Amino acid sequence: MRIGMIGKGNVGTALGKGLAAKGHEVRYGHRDRSEPVEAAAQFGQVIVLAVPYREAGNVAKVISPYVTDKVVVDVTNVLGTDGKLMLGFDTSGAEEWQRLLPKAKVAKAFNYVFAKNMTSGKLSGQPLTAFIAADDQTAKRTVIGLAKDLGFDPIDAGGLRASRYLEPLAMMLIELGFAMGMGTSIGFRLVK
Repeated sequence: MRIGMIGKGNVGTALGKGLAAKGHEVRYGHRDRSEPVEAAAQFGQVIVLAVPYREAGNVAKVISPYVTDKVVVDVTNVLGTDGKLMLGFDTSGAEEWQRLLPKAKVAKAFNYVFAKNMTSGKLSGQPLTAFIAADDQTAKRTVIGLAKDLGFDPIDAGGLRASRYLEPLAMMLIELGFAMGMGTSIGFRLVK
């Protein structure tokens, strides 16, 4: 697939590297304009949002002409500059992206994984769980396929509303990794 990766930080680079290694074409778009966001959004059959959530409004304005009927994967964490969640349990970043991009098929995934583990979807040889939330079934199937390609064990987490739980899950991982001193070589796996 052609992937338009919006953002070229740790997360965008890790996901892009992993997807490219599996044969997907990845084109980046980011704020320094050497790789325009518009070009990446137009290129992508799937658009991945790997930007700071606080830039959602600005990014949505730029990419909105290019998202109609496309799968848009929200990997953002709704963190403010103070490191705290910007949204609570009555909405989520993913639901807000869907509101900002009503013609897109938004899915939430990968935000609860440290960037260094996104390229392979594994940790210590074990596949990490990729919880995928989306209202649109095409979006869900597409992201499940991408997660499998990366090496994750994908789990259908329900509708986009489930993002309200996946976003705080990222906070737990950050808390364990940094405040509790476990580092970034940790991740979640659902045992079934």
